[in-house]
Amino acid sequence: MTTTVRTPPARPGDNVVPLVDAAAARAVVAPLYVERRLATGEPYSEHADGIAAIVRPLRDEPDLIAAGYLFAAHDVLRDADDWIRGRFGGNVAQLVSDLRQLMRLSERTRARGEPQVDAEQQTESLRKMLLAMCNDLRVVLLRLASRLQSLRWFAASKQEGEPGLRERLARETLELYAPLANRLGIWQLKWELEDLAFRFLEPETYKRVARLLDEKRVEREGFIEEAQAELQALLASAGLRGEVNGRPKHIYSIWHKMQLKGLDFDQLFDVRALRVIVDEVAQCYQVLSLVHERFTPIGAEYDDYIAKPKANGYQSLHTVVRDGRGRPLEIQIRTRLMHELAELGLAAHWRYKEGGAPGSKGAAADDERVAWLRQLLAWRDDVSGAAPRGAASGSAAVEDVRIYVLTPQARVVELPAGATPIDFAYHVHTELGHRCRGARVDGAMAPLQTQLRTGQTVEIVAAKTGGPSRDWLNPELGYLASARSRAKVRQWFNALELEQAIGAGRIIVDKELARLGKTATKLEDLARRLGFGSVDELCVAATKEEFSLRSIEHAMVAPEAPAEEPPPVVLQRMRPASEGKSSVLVVGVDSLLTSLARCCRPVPPDDIVGFVTRGKGVSIHRAQCVNAQALALRQPERLIEVTWGRGEGSYPVDVFLVANDRQGLLRDVSEVFAREKLNVIGVNTASNRGQAMMQFTIEVSDAGAVRRALTQVAEVKGVVSARRR
Repeated sequence: MTTTVRTPPARPGDNVVPLVDAAAARAVVAPLYVERRLATGEPYSEHADGIAAIVRPLRDEPDLIAAGYLFAAHDVLRDADDWIRGRFGGNVAQLVSDLRQLMRLSERTRARGEPQVDAEQQTESLRKMLLAMCNDLRVVLLRLASRLQSLRWFAASKQEGEPGLRERLARETLELYAPLANRLGIWQLKWELEDLAFRFLEPETYKRVARLLDEKRVEREGFIEEAQAELQALLASAGLRGEVNGRPKHIYSIWHKMQLKGLDFDQLFDVRALRVIVDEVAQCYQVLSLVHERFTPIGAEYDDYIAKPKANGYQSLHTVVRDGRGRPLEIQIRTRLMHELAELGLAAHWRYKEGGAPGSKGAAADDERVAWLRQLLAWRDDVSGAAPRGAASGSAAVEDVRIYVLTPQARVVELPAGATPIDFAYHVHTELGHRCRGARVDGAMAPLQTQLRTGQTVEIVAAKTGGPSRDWLNPELGYLASARSRAKVRQWFNALELEQAIGAGRIIVDKELARLGKTATKLEDLARRLGFGSVDELCVAATKEEFSLRSIEHAMVAPEAPAEEPPPVVLQRMRPASEGKSSVLVVGVDSLLTSLARCCRPVPPDDIVGFVTRGKGVSIHRAQCVNAQALALRQPERLIEVTWGRGEGSYPVDVFLVANDRQGLLRDVSEVFAREKLNVIGVNTASNRGQAMMQFTIEVSDAGAVRRALTQVAEVKGVVSARRR
């Protein structure tokens, strides 16, 4: 049974932060770790000592080592954050807090248990999430050291901990932590993480490769010693100072290369390898020239990573040559600085403590480094070694800031910064978003407008039925930050409005059929007679009054149009009559009464067509008007060719808009028409659940004036859509 120790009482002077002493951190926390064990079975104290031993050769900084010793302080102390901050400073407290978050993240993701369909994508999201949670990137070094210590303990103790835990840790290491060490260029950790994880996941394959290495060890070591002496003599003859030594072999890398290239063990070039370390870059190329003169180079195996470094900053010359007996030998040539960077990676030149005060040049340089590292670690394919996506030069910040949160099943969800629980719900599933009514963030109920942070776990409380609220579309209320979520909410309301329009239109059509005594009529046949593609289109048109109900009566008495495509209507062209006072001219007829149809309200220069009515002259429709097309099918002989005259005039046009209702909306829209010098002769508005539907009848001189007005109206705050009816 575990207990929590109360924080030691404050002493005089505790408010003054002393210099960080890593040994003091170990001394004060060691008694609290007694009899405490991790889930792996490893004692807390051994794990803390292991972290410190791994980190010290890489970055021997007191605050970093102290944070390693204090890795489990939150498990054994109440108010641990304040206690650490008071005794070791805010820097150490932040490192310990971040390390604890990353360790808890691993625990949650391992606990999910079920297989992931998008496992590769989830792993990549986990990598991004891990980095986004770090306020100080040195905490990544602490996390890598912690994982390596766990694997070392498994190897040394021969224990397995909880059933299957060792294998899960090993798999997570190969998928997440070893690639992370590779991107940071920390080879010392990368190779050991890979070898230990491989040993636990593929024990038989690991032993087979190790046995192959051991069988050839005597022969290989003799060859290496001979080649090393020859290279050292070459350097001396050219007056160059440098170190020549063998390069250690790593079992996982050998197996991986055998799998990747389909090679047998004897075909690998880098099983026999030397490394040459000199002082200057120019000397690297001098050594390369000497090597190629003395041995026979294999051209396809030459790589210049000095002129073109790898994405993680690695630099070196790689070449493979054959000796006099045809045996291959890989040689790496680099400077001492390149070697330090290759072994320690970016840990070799992180300079957080030397950064200085906020706003100083040193701090600015650190900010640039952090921004660059996070872009570097944007995670492309580790095998291809391609440059990271979105990598930028200089101090340019990442424009598209993302956050990473977890589902209760530990699935990582990537969202835009500022995202809310509703955004999260829509990302998981559209239906979950529609039915979202509440949310728990890290186990506590939270408002739906809560802005989520990286690392949080979000659980959605959903209703069994229902849909979104129109308030969610109001940007001032802060329910949604994602354009994707807003689009899904709009789609839901559009579908709802369509469904309501279809229902209302069906009632209108059914009533008209009942008045005519034609209730047995199939609506599909009626829609086809009126020129609609479906019953739904007919009902929507009826709701919007896009055709006269008299058309239904005419359709019922007129013979049904043949199923085939009706022949085009050919209008006999006659000489144009002289223009009368009307703005619409009937071709071949002088001074004939015309009227503009109210269903489509045509204005110049719309394409128009005339229909001869009984007693009301010629009704003018837009060519694409649904009513006009239906009339053309039933009574083509009553169509007549018309054209716009040259006279000036004004024409009534209906403009329909949908907007988020707010105070002053009608005034703002009216001001647009006033600026455009358009006369408003009719207004009809309605509001339902925060959404306003407005219809304006305005007088215009031509269609261009309508388009300009609609463009201006669409820019009014809150307007969702604006169109000519």
